[in-house]
Amino acid sequence: MSGAKTYSDDEVEARLAGELPKWRLEDGAIRRRYQTHGWKATLMVINTVGHLSEAAWHHPDIAASFPWVEVSLNTHDAGGITDKDFELARKIEDVVAWQPGAESGALDGTPTDPRFAYIKYD
Repeated sequence: MSGAKTYSDDEVEARLAGELPKWRLEDGAIRRRYQTHGWKATLMVINTVGHLSEAAWHHPDIAASFPWVEVSLNTHDAGGITDKDFELARKIEDVVAWQPGAESGALDGTPTDPRFAYIKYD
């Protein structure tokens, strides 16, 4: 066992509502489904999650299909959801849901032209 504090379902729900409102608690894990515009974007999301997870040394379950990727996090050796899960979920959310075109700055973000569609931002 990792010795990390695990959170009760009520604590998880409260943290998700305050910190990660697009994530949900389901079957003992926190989960988020990212909608994409196609296979290339789906693979880029998977690779991004893979990079962040490997750098953090905390690995989620990933399910994918042509237009979506679902990330599922829990700390297996602790037997529940820990701060590791919330921290990695936050980093994944910050990177995958990033929309530079919606911010002020030099980066334009993905064009709105459907030929270049990427993530379906929610």
